[in-house]
Amino acid sequence: MNINNASNSSTADAPRGAGNRTAGDWTVVAEHFATADAVALRRAYYAEVAGRYWKRSVTEAEIDEGLRDDPDDGLVPPTGQFAVGRLDGRPLACGGIRLLDPVTAELTRVYVDPRARGTGGGAALLGVLEDEARALGAERVRLDTRSDLVEARALYARHGYAEIPAYNAGPYAEHWFEKPLV
Repeated sequence: MNINNASNSSTADAPRGAGNRTAGDWTVVAEHFATADAVALRRAYYAEVAGRYWKRSVTEAEIDEGLRDDPDDGLVPPTGQFAVGRLDGRPLACGGIRLLDPVTAELTRVYVDPRARGTGGGAALLGVLEDEARALGAERVRLDTRSDLVEARALYARHGYAEIPAYNAGPYAEHWFEKPLV
């Protein structure tokens, strides 16, 4: 894939390295969470997870409130990183990594647009986020998720994440996973 077709010109010229990966027609690039593509993907993520939880469509105001109540400011170096995945140049996946302590990172906001699920974007996204966690000094990655997010749980299990006892008391956490990075 020619990454110069990426829709965000700031990432089109990004060098391939720890924060970049091409897999099939996917390109995943470390990108600030406030770029236009990242914001649109974070909004889509919140709309899906909140809508599934509430079993209804969410309003733009509810998305705004949810993003305000759970800020992404820890998803920048030196405490974390955000990444955007593009399929054939279209931004269709995102996720973040943040340090919980010097050797433990946490995956968060992992999202693949439903139209692109099953195309390798989740795997490419996890690979970049795990690389970013290693670059931050993490030796393991943890995450929490809900029971209804079955696609996410299957993705994590396929990529070496094992269920562990609860490591946090998040109000929506029902399953906890961990993967060693070393």
